[in-house]
Amino acid sequence: MKEMYTVNENRYDNGMKYERCGRSGVLLPKVSLGFWHNFGSVDPYERSREITHYAFDHGITHFDLANNYGPVYGSAEETMGRLMDDDFRPYRDELFISTKAGYDMWPGPYGNWGSRKYLMASLDQSLKRMHLDYVDLFYSHRFDPETPMEETLQALVDIVRAGKALYIGISNWPLEPLRFATQYLKERDVPLLIYQGKLNMLNREPIEQGILDFCAQEGVGFIAFSPLAQGLLTDRYLDGIPSDSRMSKGKFLKESMLTPELLAQLREYNTQAQSQGKTLAESALAWILSQKGVTSVLVGASSTSQLEKNLRCVTTK
Repeated sequence: MKEMYTVNENRYDNGMKYERCGRSGVLLPKVSLGFWHNFGSVDPYERSREITHYAFDHGITHFDLANNYGPVYGSAEETMGRLMDDDFRPYRDELFISTKAGYDMWPGPYGNWGSRKYLMASLDQSLKRMHLDYVDLFYSHRFDPETPMEETLQALVDIVRAGKALYIGISNWPLEPLRFATQYLKERDVPLLIYQGKLNMLNREPIEQGILDFCAQEGVGFIAFSPLAQGLLTDRYLDGIPSDSRMSKGKFLKESMLTPELLAQLREYNTQAQSQGKTLAESALAWILSQKGVTSVLVGASSTSQLEKNLRCVTTK
């Protein structure tokens, strides 16, 4: 028999800090939980329960998903649906749940990119999988160079007006299309809430390309994904490639990426972190949160102990 979830009454007094998202009424936890890995149909459901319970019990109110997170595609959202039914339905109004559409999801010409047909159909599917009436935040997951921006953006506006999402976000769009999108959405009274981009100590493109500055100027929040560079910015690879590591599986991280130069850089970062009494991961997460304009950082977790370690960055000075 499934054990009932007893929520931590002190969940908002456990040290989590909240940051205003741009110029909006939304406060996001400094650390948010991403469902990209570890929540699919190939992962143990009970472990997903443990991780999300630990997250919520420690003040993480934002769960971030996408239509094709898994594997298999859609299965992370199905896990979210089970979690809603088993544990989180009474706390729906305390949660800030996001999903996205933009990458490959189903076969044929309407299961990808940024058309109105794809975005609307995808969100309808996502709501069914997650057993939700609406999401708090819906993203265009990537820029579509072939579809007119007006079509993609108007679909997002209409999704909010239909009550299927409360806010709109954009992920992985270049700066100039982002400028256009921000103005388009503002003129239609559905202002852009947040931009999601890859930002870490090894990949500083949102800073170098001016995206982070633009978001700060325009009152748009920024949430960083892949903050630990898929595990590179942890102590996992400082002495080579463990046989059970993500890199050894070779899907998202290739062994060829761990060049002598990169290894030397990681060891230098680790030495700097240790001199401050931090782990490399703590230091990497704290670095992101110290950047002007960053609202929150998305972490994944394969265990509660890993999540506990990642949460230390919130109280790290």
